[in-house]
Amino acid sequence: MNINPRRTPLIAGNWKMNLDHLQAIAFVQKLAWNLKDAGHDFAAVEVAVFPPFTDLRSVQTLVSADKLPLAFGAQDVSAQDSGAYTGEISGAFLAQLECQYVIIGHSERRTLHNESDEQVAAKVTAALKHNLVPLICVGESAEDLAVHGPSAVPVAQLRAALAGVTNAADIVVAYEPVWAIGSGQAATPEQAEQVAAALRGVLADTLGQDVADKTRILYGGSVKSGNIAAFMREPNVDGALVGGASLDIPEFSSIVRYQKHVDL
Repeated sequence: MNINPRRTPLIAGNWKMNLDHLQAIAFVQKLAWNLKDAGHDFAAVEVAVFPPFTDLRSVQTLVSADKLPLAFGAQDVSAQDSGAYTGEISGAFLAQLECQYVIIGHSERRTLHNESDEQVAAKVTAALKHNLVPLICVGESAEDLAVHGPSAVPVAQLRAALAGVTNAADIVVAYEPVWAIGSGQAATPEQAEQVAAALRGVLADTLGQDVADKTRILYGGSVKSGNIAAFMREPNVDGALVGGASLDIPEFSSIVRYQKHVDL
């Protein structure tokens, strides 16, 4: 079981391109109420949501006004601060919206937008420049797994993403096996642990053991309330990056509250 006191578990909900700003307000209110009514300890398990860009101002206003104990972040960030970059969103803008986190290198960005390891590294640097915590996604396709074996591609992606990172940086890493995302077929806890342990080894080699010990590594890929506890039993898995299930408030709340309904 993961009981490292230096790493507070993080359950993060990636909404992807779902919910407009009015729906986001209603969703965040209901999620906060649901967890509060259930007696969730936000200090024991951190909860973060990642709405679309157009929702962020509304979520920020609600969280700030109602003092909700939820973190939030963006789904991507530009490597550039400002200028003639149509459609890009600067880290400076996200910081002004009080985002704590930003997802970088998600598999959908890598595959649908052809983001390279170098672009991911540049975005990580940009996020850190504006005091945003980059949630760095790494993972392999089914073909990668067959050709290179487990952990090889995620390890290489993480090494590249850390190119401009110092040991003073606060980062989060998410392992998302592309072959599992949205398939309904998650990796096994043992598979997730094998890769998470290898990723922690990269952190130790690159940034030092102290950073490796305190950096949270999440699993993402068909996470559900029925399988989250098994992943969280693994010593190197510190939380989850949840996709589709994060849009279902009762289901996402159950994932967040894994410590309450399952004996770890």
